[in-house]
Amino acid sequence: MRAPLAPHLQLGRQGEAAAEQFLRKQSFKILYRNFRARSGGEIDLVCRDRKEQVLVFVEVKTRTNELFGTPHEAVNWRKRATVIRAAKEWLRLLDLPDIPFRFDIVEVVAEPQPQIRLIRGAFEMEENLFSP
Repeated sequence: MRAPLAPHLQLGRQGEAAAEQFLRKQSFKILYRNFRARSGGEIDLVCRDRKEQVLVFVEVKTRTNELFGTPHEAVNWRKRATVIRAAKEWLRLLDLPDIPFRFDIVEVVAEPQPQIRLIRGAFEMEENLFSP
């Protein structure tokens, strides 16, 4: 028997599920959920944008409300670095260094009424694929 999840973790899971449904309606194909790289990075969703034919690494940020700012504001340099670290590992595993890709953020705000926003190309990987 498992202990119940903390409320913030439950909210995060609900946000990821909502983001996944939203992305599917936007012609994204979900390839992988919660990819954890051996290097310590993590990606919430790895997708394929079918319209633009590009691999997309998605960070999902969920908040109850926007009283303390929008969810994407929580994707600071440290969080971007963990996503980029995992993306580099994913791309190395593909062995396709020239594949087009981008980093998106999906914001999920639960109250006062549920809202989901996609921020395409929210940030970039400035360094070389093979740099640490």
